[in-house]
Amino acid sequence: MSMQQASTAYGIDGATASDLATLIEVDRAASTLFAPTGLLSEEALADHVPLDVLAHAAGTGDLFTARAGSGIPVGFALVSLRGGTLYLDQISVHPDHGRQGLGAALLGRVVDEARTRKLRRVTLSTFRDLPWNGPFYARHGFREIKRSDMADWMLDLERIQAEDLDISKRCFMVRKLGWL
Repeated sequence: MSMQQASTAYGIDGATASDLATLIEVDRAASTLFAPTGLLSEEALADHVPLDVLAHAAGTGDLFTARAGSGIPVGFALVSLRGGTLYLDQISVHPDHGRQGLGAALLGRVVDEARTRKLRRVTLSTFRDLPWNGPFYARHGFREIKRSDMADWMLDLERIQAEDLDISKRCFMVRKLGWL
């Protein structure tokens, strides 16, 4: 299995069933970064990606894990196919391992996966102004999608997000991929 290196201390590969409990803890820890922003409710801060979703994604190759040199999972990227794009459902990195390039490495792995699947775009939904959200993705080639250009599946997903989030602070973004 090939590994991409975020640094010599980390690697990225596919998730396995034995990783899932640790990835839930990573997700919960990563949510603590949102606590001071007021953008997520207490309930949302305590929530995590459901185990069955992670298990299914691991089984289909839609879950990538960042590992410390010891092999312990410290981050993940969860993707799904939506509207003919590879949709980045979530990136989470444990705060103890933040600022090490893991988010960028996971994002790079997602882009590589989209190319492998011969998809032309990677899409995502994120908070527009949080430094580790919209501005982070913009630095990595993502551009905000105008509301008038949003696909029906994006509008459907936005309606679901509106149940728990202030969607006026969120946006959909896309990175178009060229093939060599």
